[in-house]
Amino acid sequence: MTVVAAATLGTVAIGLAVGNLELPVPVLTGQSGQFLLAHLMTLIPAVTLLYGMGRGASQTESVALRSVRCWDAALGVCVAAAGMLAALVSYLVLDSELAVVLGRNLAGYVGLALLLHPLLGPQLTGGTLAAIPLVLAASGWGPGGAPEPWAWLLHPADSAIAGVTAIGAVCVGAATAALWSRPPLRFTAHL
Repeated sequence: MTVVAAATLGTVAIGLAVGNLELPVPVLTGQSGQFLLAHLMTLIPAVTLLYGMGRGASQTESVALRSVRCWDAALGVCVAAAGMLAALVSYLVLDSELAVVLGRNLAGYVGLALLLHPLLGPQLTGGTLAAIPLVLAASGWGPGGAPEPWAWLLHPADSAIAGVTAIGAVCVGAATAALWSRPPLRFTAHL
């Protein structure tokens, strides 16, 4: 819990410190737009949460006396809320729109982690989460360098679509994490 809290608050603080530092990403469609380091670093709390959620065998947790899945979902919601609260306080103090982007993207990644973890397991979810910002940065730009509606990560701070997508990801992810009862998908090679 302490590590996840430190990762969440540290991500917002460091994200504000690096500011609008851009990363060069090749674009596959449309024109290039602004891809910030902050778009990528908000993965840190979600990956830290995944590390904690991947701690034990899912078969053991499914028969535990207390519902570990519900606790994982609650922790994920708390991480998303703490990230958004830290970003809101930063926005009010610093008047920086980057703080809103940090909080929104952090919550969106945590929601996706909660959604994908029960389906794919912690390792595949971590890889999938790491690929999302790169895929969106390479293919999420439309004409004139504006982000496509589905590329929520790339939208500016005042985007309602991106905010609703991030909050929706947290809600759907928390419900999936709490209610999913099947083991994660397994991919094995047959030799």
